[in-house]
Amino acid sequence: MQENSRYAVGIDVGTTMVRCVVGHIDASTGVPAVVGVGTAPNSGMRKGVVVNLGGPAKAIDDALGEAERMSGYEINDATLSINGSHITSTKADGMVAVASGDHQVEHTDVLRVEEVATIGKVPQNREIIEVVPYSYRLDGQDGIKDPIGMTGTRLEINANVISALSPHVNNLTKASEMATVMPHDTVPSVLAASRAVLTENQLESGVAVIDMGGATTSVAVFEEGDLQYLGVVPMGGVNVTNDLAIGLKVDPETAEAIKLEHGSAVVRGENKGVSYKHDKEILSLQTEEIDEIIDARLEEIFEAIQKELKKAGRAGQLPSGVVLTGGAAQLRSMVDCAKDKLGLSARLGQPRGFSGVNDKVESPAYAAAVGLMLTDSMNDSAPKHRGAKPGNNSKTAGMQAISGASSAVKNLFNKFKS
Repeated sequence: MQENSRYAVGIDVGTTMVRCVVGHIDASTGVPAVVGVGTAPNSGMRKGVVVNLGGPAKAIDDALGEAERMSGYEINDATLSINGSHITSTKADGMVAVASGDHQVEHTDVLRVEEVATIGKVPQNREIIEVVPYSYRLDGQDGIKDPIGMTGTRLEINANVISALSPHVNNLTKASEMATVMPHDTVPSVLAASRAVLTENQLESGVAVIDMGGATTSVAVFEEGDLQYLGVVPMGGVNVTNDLAIGLKVDPETAEAIKLEHGSAVVRGENKGVSYKHDKEILSLQTEEIDEIIDARLEEIFEAIQKELKKAGRAGQLPSGVVLTGGAAQLRSMVDCAKDKLGLSARLGQPRGFSGVNDKVESPAYAAAVGLMLTDSMNDSAPKHRGAKPGNNSKTAGMQAISGASSAVKNLFNKFKS
C-alpha cells in the first residue's frame, strides 16, 4: 500500500439509521473506490436533530466499526451530514474593494466578499454551513462564475447562504467526537445526495433533489448550475410506518415490514388479500387498506414538498423534474407517486462518481453517504492511511472499477467547496 495514498469517509447521520461509506482515493485519477460500508440503527435523534448524545454516538461507532472491518482502515476523520427543519436557505449579496495593488482578484478577495455578504444576514445563533455563489460582478460586468485572476476594483457577489442552528451543529459534533471521529466538514444530507446523483445537464436545466429519510424529507432546487433553494419537511418514512401501525393495529416493526413487502405509494386498481406471518400469528390483510393508509400520508408529505418548491418559485417549472433519494424513496411505485403529486418527471437517484462494486451503495438510500464520501475526497486535508492493516481487506479484494467521477460531480464539488 502506497505511503501517500489517502482515504475518504462519509457518514450519513439519519434519524433512524447511520450509514458510513469509506473510499480509497486513487493517487493517479483522484477517483475514490468504495472499500468499506457500514450501517447501524440510530436512536437519540428526533426529526434530524440530536436529543440524546449517547444514541447517535453509539450508532456512528457501530457503523464505523463495520466499515473499518471491511476496509481494513482505522478511521479517525470523516465528513458528516446534518439534517432538520432548522436548516435554512437565505439569499445574500455583498461588495468589497479589490485589495491587491495591481487590482487582480485573489482568493482572499473572494473570501472577504463572502464574509461581507453574510454579515447581518445570518443571526448570531446560527452557523453558516455553505456559501453558494450564484455569480460575481466585477466593475459592472455581470454573470462572472469565477473572478479569481480577473482585473478590477469593485467585486460584488450574489449568493445563497445555507445555515443551521448552532446548538444542533455542536451536538452533532459532540456525538461524533464521542465516537472518536473528528468531522472534516458538515454538509446538509440533501446537498450530499445531490453531489452523488445529479448530472451536469440536470444542474443547468433545473432539477430538484428530494431526499426522503426516516423522519425528514429535504428538498434542494438547482438551476443554471447553482443551488437556488434548500428546505426541510419534518416528515418521512417513519410517519408512514406509524400510520400503518395504527390503521392495521400492529406494532411499528411489523408495520415497517408490511410496508416494504406489501405496500405501494400508488393505490392499486385491484384489491388483493395478502398474509404476513408475525411470530406465530398470520395476519390477513387487504392491499387496498394498506395502500389507502400510505397514500393519505404521502399526500400530506408531497403537499409540503410542493410548498417548498413554490417557495423556490419552481413548482411545476423544472425541466429535469425531481430525483428521489433516501431510504423512504425505495417504496414501491414512489416514482409514479411523485410524478402524480408534483406534476413533474421523476426518477430514483443512483449514486455515481466512484469506482468499486458494492450493491448497497448503488441504492438511493446510500446517496447521501456516497456524496459525503465524495465531498471528503475533495478535502485537501483528507487523511493519509493511518493504522491501515494490509492484507485485512479480503471482502473488497474482488472489486472492479465501474465508473469515474463525472465532470458534473467535480463541478458541483468545486462550486460548493468552501
